[in-house]
Amino acid sequence: MEQQALVFALIGILGIGAQWIAWRTGWPAIALMLAAGVIAGPVTGLVIPEHTFGELLEPMVSVAVALILFEGGLSLNFRELRKTEGAVTRLGVIGVPLGWVLGSLACYYVAGLVWPVAILFAGILVVTGPTVVLPLLRQSNIAPRPRAILKWEAIVNDPIGALCAVITYEYLRRSGEGGTLISVLASLLGATVVAGLIGYLVAKAIAWAFPRGHVPEYLKAPVLLVAVISTFVLSNLIQQETGLLAVTVMGIAIANMRLDSLRDIHPFKENITVLLISGVFVLLSASLNLEVLRQFEWRFIAFLLALLFLVRPATVLVSLAFSKIPWKERLLVAWIAPRGVVAVAVSGLFALRLDQLGYDDGSILVTLSFSVVIATIIAHGFSIRYVARWLGVTGAPQKGLLIVGSTSWSLSLARQLSQFGLPVMIADNSWQRLSGARQAGISTYHGEILAEATEERLDLTQFQVLVATTENEAYNALVCSEFAPDIGRDSVYQLGGMGDDEDHRSLPEALRGRAMFGSGHGVAEIMEREAAGWTFRKTRISDQFDFADAQAALSDEADMLFVLRKDGKIRFFTHASRPTPQPGDVVVSYGPSRHGEPDTSRQTPQKEANA
Repeated sequence: MEQQALVFALIGILGIGAQWIAWRTGWPAIALMLAAGVIAGPVTGLVIPEHTFGELLEPMVSVAVALILFEGGLSLNFRELRKTEGAVTRLGVIGVPLGWVLGSLACYYVAGLVWPVAILFAGILVVTGPTVVLPLLRQSNIAPRPRAILKWEAIVNDPIGALCAVITYEYLRRSGEGGTLISVLASLLGATVVAGLIGYLVAKAIAWAFPRGHVPEYLKAPVLLVAVISTFVLSNLIQQETGLLAVTVMGIAIANMRLDSLRDIHPFKENITVLLISGVFVLLSASLNLEVLRQFEWRFIAFLLALLFLVRPATVLVSLAFSKIPWKERLLVAWIAPRGVVAVAVSGLFALRLDQLGYDDGSILVTLSFSVVIATIIAHGFSIRYVARWLGVTGAPQKGLLIVGSTSWSLSLARQLSQFGLPVMIADNSWQRLSGARQAGISTYHGEILAEATEERLDLTQFQVLVATTENEAYNALVCSEFAPDIGRDSVYQLGGMGDDEDHRSLPEALRGRAMFGSGHGVAEIMEREAAGWTFRKTRISDQFDFADAQAALSDEADMLFVLRKDGKIRFFTHASRPTPQPGDVVVSYGPSRHGEPDTSRQTPQKEANA
């Protein structure tokens, strides 16, 4: 028992540690998790999943994958699907069968598998999988449309690949008993429809119960968790491997039923997914058997090359032929197809079953599946950024700042930031108040920022910082509280919220953003100073002129506002934190205008500021 607890702790440390290192270094998290598991498993022997968990290992991994697929389904909105210009539908309807056929040819002629095993394994390989694609996309600056295509394909095709393998296996099993392909397809089609229906009905039940108060708030997340696991198990009892389809349908259905309750458990489900992906991937790589990998033959290298450079590109390019997707985006999608835990888990399951049917090549599936996972993770994980940059299908080159509330001061701040070449957007629900920003050439968003439609119309991934500057300090706090899970608690700032009066003190710090300026000036104070002609002042820090010199050069009334790092990141001076500028950084302060000094906040925006 103590040994199992230690293994659980070690898996958590390795998985989350790998993700943290990936965040700090920019390296692909899936490659680091793979390396961590290999070191802990076959290299050092600290983690041997088969010995620690025994027969529980397979159901543990299966349930974890089901939860990951469900959470992925919750992020699939049909409005986003429309933005893919039909690419996801093409990849499902044309790409899956085509990839299956081409993969079978590669397995037979290149890898040397017998036809039945080649067809079954090729069916498994049509998947990419959210366990590998989602961490890859999280760390890559990919344009919105190819990002959506890759995400949808990974989540939707994951259960389809397992079903392709089931179809092949059932045909092989029943053919000796006189079964035909038509009978197999008919029975599996029925089971698939039933599984999808189960997932949809459970989603409808949740959508009915949650808004009507039949489930208390503190039980909503646990109820959802149990419902997913129960749906997965029930569907698998009807037909093995249909559970993945059921939970995917359940997630997509709930995502498109506009449930307000899901916003409250969004951080919970995201945290669960990060933990599960980390744990499953470490378990996966720790389960690598070096003896099995020694069966790797040189012809398998040719198979991996064919898979990477022939099968996947041909599948995508044929599927998206004559579509509205630009060529550069097609090429990116054609290259990115990492395989993950589902491919290995399903391969291991059917390897045993094929051996029982008398197919000796079944044991090779484990070797091949691990080889495919390692090769695709390394190839795609380390290259996605460079390929996207080379093809010119990256997102914004630099993440910018979202200002909520169009006032004279926020417009001055936007002008100041624009001088550094940083993307800036001002959001306000008044078209008239946005007129100044439009005249200054600053991007605007017209609409209520807290409305549900904002999630569909505004891509928050393009912003590194949010600043709430409306004249209502309580509203500023509400905006920061709402967007903190998406942008980061330490990256949402507001005017006001730390004043000396009783109203400000009544707002708990957890409900506010970081109060801008070290003294947490209120909105009224800032507006008075703006009317009095206060201006922004830029100072570049160097070895000869450090931060202490910059502070000494300011007037007594002036305040430090933010520091712009050399890498383009913005950190504001707040009541709770004071960033330490380094040589090469630019510090921006706000203070009374000096006689004869230009008002930099009202200059025409330019690409680079001469600080």
